[in-house]
Order: sequence, then structure tokens, then C-alpha cells
Amino acid sequence: MKALILALFGLLLGGCASGPRIDTSHTSLGQDSRAQFIVLHYTSSDLQRSLEILKGDGVSSHYLIGEAPATIYRLVDEDRRAWHAGESQWNGRTWLNSSSIGIELVNRGYIESANGRLWYPYSGEQIDALIVLLKDIMQRHGLKPGAIVGHSDIAPQRKVDPGPLFPWKRLADAGLVPWPETQAVARQRRLFATAIPDVAWFQSQLAEQGYPVPEHGYLDMETRNVIAAFQMKYRPARFDGEPDAETAALLAVLNAAG
Repeated sequence: MKALILALFGLLLGGCASGPRIDTSHTSLGQDSRAQFIVLHYTSSDLQRSLEILKGDGVSSHYLIGEAPATIYRLVDEDRRAWHAGESQWNGRTWLNSSSIGIELVNRGYIESANGRLWYPYSGEQIDALIVLLKDIMQRHGLKPGAIVGHSDIAPQRKVDPGPLFPWKRLADAGLVPWPETQAVARQRRLFATAIPDVAWFQSQLAEQGYPVPEHGYLDMETRNVIAAFQMKYRPARFDGEPDAETAALLAVLNAAG
């Protein structure tokens, strides 16, 4: 009798452990990937320190790419949430950890000098590896150009990575991010040369791009930070946050292209 009771108890436990029986023969068309964005960062440290930090129980990312060799490390499965974006917003979505894949690039960022910040460049090998990874992620998740953003895009009040030396144009040439057509920008710049749009126009155009920006018509520090983040991406030779004709032309052409 004791053996029979133990056997029945084992069967009950086995039934509980197996979980509910689910019919998976029907699939809804109304779905897409959890990942809607890919966020690019630099680590501000070397490879060893970067791995130590990202393997801990604080900040994390799905991928880390070394400098040379440009090894791609997967630290978090893509179906899991990594803690890389923090307080963030893009195209109206907030707290992007839940809807993004984070990629960290080993890069020291910048050092402060008497002449201002000196930024560290990225290696060609590292960017080559990044482009291969980005193409793979975008294909698997059905993402379109425009899904790749920098940490400075989604958190312009507190972040500057991946910085002004990150080669966004190389990603554009690979078909990964939108890029304004040079001649169209030149035409728009001539139109804006004599009359630069007001601050409200810049704010609305930046919001259309996806940036979290105030829309009150005043050129405050928050607005300057957002303008600087946009300039760092599309006009890195000068990212002072000043609303000028070149920045207006870039915004107008990008938004007109959709």
C-alpha cells in the first residue's frame, strides 16, 4: 500500500511539473517582434573591464563587440530584457529596455583636455563586425532602416554615446539607417540661409524624427541637448546644439523622405 501511495504521488508531481497542455496548431497573424529598436552604446572602458561590468547584476547588454579582434560576445539572449537603455524614449515609446536590443562597443569614449573633449575613434574591424550583426538582427526581427538608434538619441539629456566619431554614414551606406541626400540638403540649406526657422519648428521636426524634445517654442538647455544629439549623428563636425541652417536642412530632408 505504501508503495502504491508513493507511485500515485509521483504521478501527481509529474503531472504538475509538465505544466498545462497547450494546443499550438493555430497561429495569429497579428504579431511582430518584441524587439522594435536596436540601441548602440560605447563602454567607456577596455574589453576586460567591459565584460566584468556587463556580466554583473547591474547594467547589461545583449551584445558586446571588442576592438581588435572584433569578437562579438552575446551576453543576454535576445528574447530576454537587458538593462542598457535606462530612462529613455523614442517615437513615443518609453523605457526602451523592454522593446530593444542593446549593443555595446568597446570604446573609451572621450577624455577631457585643455582643448575640450578628445574622442576615441572606432576601428574599421569593429564596425565591420557591427554591420554584419545588425543585418542579421534586423533580418530576423523584421526591422526596417530607422530602427537603429544611439543612446544619445533616446536619452539626450544624460547620454552622448556612441559619440561624434561613430560612423553612422557607414551604416547608412550598408542600408541600415536613413541618410539625407546631399544635393537635397544643399538646396534646403540655401533656402534656410536667409531665414532660419524658429525654435518651435526645430522642436516639431525633431519630435517627428522620434526624439524626446520639449515643444514649447523656447531654446532651453533640454532643446539644445536634443539638437546636439541630432547633429552628432548627422553633422558630427559641429554639434553645439545651435539651431542653424545646416541642421534645419538635414531635418527637413529626412522628414520629407519619411
